[in-house]
Amino acid sequence: MALNFLTLDGVSVQLGGASLLDHLTWHIHRGEQWAVIGPSGSGKTVLAHTLLGKHFASGKIHYHFANKGTEGHERPRIAVVEQQHKFKNRPGATELYYQQRFNSSDADQTMTVAQELTDAGWDGGLTPEDDILLIRPLLQKPLIQLSNGENKRTQLAIALLEKPELLILDNPFLGLDKDMRVTLHRIINQMAAAGMQIILITSPNELPDSITHVGQLEKGKWTYLGPRSGFQPPAQSNSSQELDPQLLGQLKEAAGSHDFSIAVKMVNTTIKYGDATILDQINWEVKKGEKWNVSGPNGAGKSTILSLITADNPQAYANEIWLFDRRRGSGESIWDIKKKIGFVSPELHLYFEIGATAFEVIASGLFDTIGLFRQLSPEQEATVLLWMKLLSLEALRSRRLTQLSTGQQRMVLLARALIKNPPMLILDEPCQGLDDEQTAHFRQLVTILCETFDTTLIYVSHYRQELPECINHFLALEKGRIASLV
Repeated sequence: MALNFLTLDGVSVQLGGASLLDHLTWHIHRGEQWAVIGPSGSGKTVLAHTLLGKHFASGKIHYHFANKGTEGHERPRIAVVEQQHKFKNRPGATELYYQQRFNSSDADQTMTVAQELTDAGWDGGLTPEDDILLIRPLLQKPLIQLSNGENKRTQLAIALLEKPELLILDNPFLGLDKDMRVTLHRIINQMAAAGMQIILITSPNELPDSITHVGQLEKGKWTYLGPRSGFQPPAQSNSSQELDPQLLGQLKEAAGSHDFSIAVKMVNTTIKYGDATILDQINWEVKKGEKWNVSGPNGAGKSTILSLITADNPQAYANEIWLFDRRRGSGESIWDIKKKIGFVSPELHLYFEIGATAFEVIASGLFDTIGLFRQLSPEQEATVLLWMKLLSLEALRSRRLTQLSTGQQRMVLLARALIKNPPMLILDEPCQGLDDEQTAHFRQLVTILCETFDTTLIYVSHYRQELPECINHFLALEKGRIASLV
């Protein structure tokens, strides 16, 4: 007879007046490895945090211990690997800021992987045979300079130091390239084979072989979908959504003109941090109105190349880089550049004040600040509300960014990037955390907006199926070099 491991009986959670888990009943037996799927905003992360004890829940949660023979109410050791990892500076250093990872001297102020592991209880012992997470090469690297794949392995190492009886992985494949996703599948399978009990919050298309059961959350309601052996991912929706042509016309009429021929030009651009070469002899030109996809494995140099365009990397001055027909270092300010660029990245929302509302986040894009620090004019406020209406975000006006689902956060940050009607839009992995329907809507939205405003687009993604139809040029990076240019 299978031993009980975890039982949820009629569990409900309400946050901010909204019902996020609705009378959830779920039985997990020891040795079962569960995947939890569902649309963005369906309550999956709330479920993880509820099991961790972060949220008050009605109903009953029973944590069973194999050696006790009782239901018991003591919470077992549970570790959650979150979607995002929050970096720490060294003791006594200043607050983190967004550009810090690109400033070699300030990046050294952040904790290294070894220091972070030591703080989590690591005793320094790590043999090559035990290092299934491939952590040894990362030990002296600052946390803020880790690639997405390196970051995820570090998060897993910290979680395993807690010796958890239950490990919950919240969308661990987000932002990982194909090879690193394969590696993470292998790691999860190895942990399961070693006896670790796992709950994996994931896409229906990312189920490691060790998963035995699949359940779904949708609008807070739980459905058991059956054993992994008989599970088939649902068909993707082809539904489309229209943008209000009248609102689009108003925004296009208000948009200013931009006189330039070349948006980006890099000539033999090389970026180094110490002995490490991040970009090596990059020659690339983006003409006004072109739509580019930038791709490459984790650590290939994609974030660094974007930082040179967004004026966040001080090494731009040591290279021949032209932005909007003007060479960097010829007298333009950082703000002259930023006012012509709308930017979205997975990390951006981590730097906003946790109390910032969706309205304030969007309005901050008018000033290229991470946070709203000034009073809006009536005209500026009207512009913000117009974009919120176009993108169906009006109902979120007063809600804090941290209270929104990942999909809602992405749409708010897109609105922030668009608020100035910039001549260039840079979208770095903008579909992370979106479900298939939201991704399809986002792709369509980007195409419509870029074609309406003749926007130059640089779009970073590992997945070809996420690219908007308007993409017509491709740059692939590998180990800091251009692998292909089409």
